[in-house]
Amino acid sequence: MKIASAAISLTVNDVPASAAFLTRHFGFQEAMSAEGFASLARDDAPNVIFLQRGIEVLPEGFRDQHAAGVIIAFTVADLEAEYERLQGEGVPITMPLREEPWGERLFQVTDPNGVILQLVAWATPDNP
Repeated sequence: MKIASAAISLTVNDVPASAAFLTRHFGFQEAMSAEGFASLARDDAPNVIFLQRGIEVLPEGFRDQHAAGVIIAFTVADLEAEYERLQGEGVPITMPLREEPWGERLFQVTDPNGVILQLVAWATPDNP
């Protein structure tokens, strides 16, 4: 199998709010949109798609479910700079910068629909 591209699709209450958050703070661009739908793209990340809760394109049993238990993680080159940048833009940090015992350094922000975005860097002997 050869995968040509990848996307993450999340069901939210307010599609424009989540789309605006990723566009403003994470550099995504709107690739396409319609009522209850937005597809956002970056050259260096999978597309992120937001679908309106209740939209008929979702299977009937899933239409009213909200994205939950999902974390979108982005590995970045300069974690501290991103932390400072997002704080400077007024983005609430919902999990402060920390290092896990397995070497992952991270922090989290949450979009207006409760979607968690985690920025990550790996601590290595060369990058403490």
